Order: sequence, then C-alpha cells, then structure tokens
Amino acid sequence: MSIEIPSREEIGQLLKKSKRIAVVGLSNNPERTSYMVSKAMQDAGYEIIPVNPTVDEVLGVKAVSSLAEIEGHVDIVNVFRRSEHLMDVAKEFVNIDADIFWAQLGLVNEEAYHFLKEAGYTVIMDRCIKVEHALTK
Repeated sequence: MSIEIPSREEIGQLLKKSKRIAVVGLSNNPERTSYMVSKAMQDAGYEIIPVNPTVDEVLGVKAVSSLAEIEGHVDIVNVFRRSEHLMDVAKEFVNIDADIFWAQLGLVNEEAYHFLKEAGYTVIMDRCIKVEHALTK
C-alpha cells in the first residue's frame, strides 16, 4: 500500500491545534463506533459537527446533510463511511478547504489519498481519532 500517514507525534500536534471536527457518517445510535468515538472527542473539548443526511441531530448538535452546509472553518473531517465512498467525501472535502482528512480505522482508499495529497492536504487513514487522541495527550 502506498499511503503514508503522519507520525504519532505529528498527529498529536495536529489534534492539539484542532478544535472543530466534522464527522461524516456519524450515527445517532449510541451502539455505533462513530457515536462512541465522536462522544469521546466531544467530551475531550472538540466541537463535533454531525454530517449525515438521515439524522436530525447527534450528541445534541443539529446534523447537516453534507460538508458544504457547514458554516465556518473545519479543522478535521473524520470519515465513518466505507472505503469505496472516500473519494466522494474527498471531493466534498476539497470544496470546503478543511485542514485534515481523517478516515477511521479500517478505512483506506489510495485514489482518495493521492487526490488529497496532490492537492496539498494532510491525510490520515486507517487510524482511530479517539485512540490517537488518548495516546498523544
């Protein structure tokens, strides 16, 4: 696989300077990984923006149906969609000019990775943001 992700130290620095996380595919079901991870990040002080056209709100925050609907700057777009959907999300990501594209543990799409890297973005794939946050505090 030809993707490189930042070192744990670099990830720690990125998380320290980030405040707003848009979570694509955030479920309102407390049993789902996306919910548990996002709640942990919200509890750690991050602003969570749910991006899911099928729910009204998650974690007490009104959901938006796409990244384009978010007002203001987004630091991290954390993606909980299957790998084959990452390229579509990457194209939306570029349009809002967020800082970091983060695909959750188990998610990798080389086409999306190279598309974003060539555009100059920081890309993290196949890592859990909650785990990385816990390890870099």
